[in-house]
Formats: sequence, structure tokens, C-alpha cells
Amino acid sequence: MEPIILASASPRREEYLKLLGMPFTCMPSSVDESFDRQADHTSVAEELALRKVKSVLAALKNETPPWVCGADTLISLEGEIYGKAPDRESAERMLHSFQGKSHEVISAVALYNGRADTFDCRSVVSTVTFAPLSDGEIRWYLDSGEWQDAAGAYKIQGLASCFVSSIKGSYSSIVGLPLREFYVMLRNNGYPFGG
Repeated sequence: MEPIILASASPRREEYLKLLGMPFTCMPSSVDESFDRQADHTSVAEELALRKVKSVLAALKNETPPWVCGADTLISLEGEIYGKAPDRESAERMLHSFQGKSHEVISAVALYNGRADTFDCRSVVSTVTFAPLSDGEIRWYLDSGEWQDAAGAYKIQGLASCFVSSIKGSYSSIVGLPLREFYVMLRNNGYPFGG
């Protein structure tokens, strides 16, 4: 299989590429992750994923890699977008907002095909419902440090799974990479699986 550049430092996304058996290198992008809070939330996630891919391409200058993948995950609750919490206090506010409610997790994946010089981008919206949480439970979670570097200040594949009463949609997308959509994108763009 051909190598792919992952425009991310996310261990979860790395695990998914390993699961697919794809050779890859990580090249975390440094992009401006600010966005228009009034914009369509799916469009925001897709734009951020594309920015990451384009940042890697710009850093490589004259090199044209065969494949570059970027992804971004956002959370939407009652019309507000939640990204990563910059500090513990913000993380605490986020978790208080989510407890006892359902929120949407929007994950977008962008793929650059260097052979055709084309971009493909798709997104998935899933719903996560948190059980009601006590202040003590939220403190316990914050003390774990797991909230750091996670959209919405939680990682569903970790301790936060104790708080999730239901999910509707794609688990891999909630973790950070919509695996089915990514596979279809690769296949449709001619990625040589098994070749």
C-alpha cells in the first residue's frame, strides 16, 4: 500500500490508520483553528480538516505526496460549537453543559490525492447523550487529565465512556476519524488497497 501523511498528532487517528494496515507518517499541521461561530457546523469541521491538509502541502513546498489526510472534530450543543478546552475551568463548564443532555459530534475528514491533484472531504454527524453527572463525577474526570486535547473536553474511548448513556451514529467518528467514510474516500480516489 502507498504511504499517507496524517496531518495530525492524534493517537486515536494513528490507531485507525494502523488498523487499516496503511503505512503512514504523522506531520501535525499548525493551522489557525478559528472559525465563524455563525457558520454551518458541518462546514466548519470540513474547512478545518481541509486547512490541515493544505498546511501540510504548503510545508512540503515542491514535494507532492501521493496522499494526505486531515481530520477535525467539533461538538455542537444548542447551536453552540465546542472545540478543545483551553484550560480545566473551560473543560468543567463544557462537561456541566453536556451532562444530562444530547449533543452532536461532527467529524470531518479531508483527503488529498497527489496523483490527481484533487481534494475530497466528507463529514459525519453523530449524537452522544450524557447521563446526569454530579459535581464529584465531573471533578473525578477532570482530575484524570483526559479532558486535555479533546473536542468537548472528553474522550469517549476513555473514562468518559462511563458517562455516555447512548450514541447514535458512528463510534469511530466520535473518537475522531469517520472510518467508513475515510475508507470509501480512499477507495473512490483509487487508493491501492492490497496493492
